[in-house]
Amino acid sequence: MSTLLPTQLRGKGVYAITDGPRDDLFAAVEAALAGGARLLQYRDKTTDAERRLQEATELASICARYGVPLIINDDVALAKATGAAGVHVGFQDVSIAEARAALGPDAIIGVSCYGSLERARQMRDEGADYLGFGAMYPSTTKPHAPVTTHDVLTQAAQLGLPVVAIGGLTPDNTKTVIDAGADYVAVVSAIFAAPDIQAATRRFTDLFDARPGIIQ
Repeated sequence: MSTLLPTQLRGKGVYAITDGPRDDLFAAVEAALAGGARLLQYRDKTTDAERRLQEATELASICARYGVPLIINDDVALAKATGAAGVHVGFQDVSIAEARAALGPDAIIGVSCYGSLERARQMRDEGADYLGFGAMYPSTTKPHAPVTTHDVLTQAAQLGLPVVAIGGLTPDNTKTVIDAGADYVAVVSAIFAAPDIQAATRRFTDLFDARPGIIQ
């Protein structure tokens, strides 16, 4: 179990997640980072290994310019090859121990806990760096994901790790999950499907900036 929270995870804010191939990926990501995203996840479920390597390598460079950690979804080898800050793993992916062995002690390893506090405790004890919960609302990215109650966030906040809420979040419903205990809000379509990605990201970012006593 990690005893020291990575410096890169000590803030709060927007966790922007890409979703599949797009011709303007780099410009879209740069717009999200300019809008204040604090974490970025590269999520591409295709099998085009060459393109994914090229894209993740360039995203690592873009994120480095903004001082934002790049997290790779589900692919430890890609995270290692590109020098990404870490990896996000789900229930059917590699174990935290395997990911840690490959990426080293300083890597950020995030996990999906869905709506399970039991899984969250287990993942914390195995060395996870943040705990993801959701879907908080019906999600277009994962339409079959069960909706998680907000009180799970409140209880998870007692586990000592950053809590990430995901699923169906919009600028209109996100304040509720922040107040329930989410440190980060993970957003896919409400950012990357928006006509103005930077402005869309800023709308989420402003929900954190407006809270008194929060150190950005």
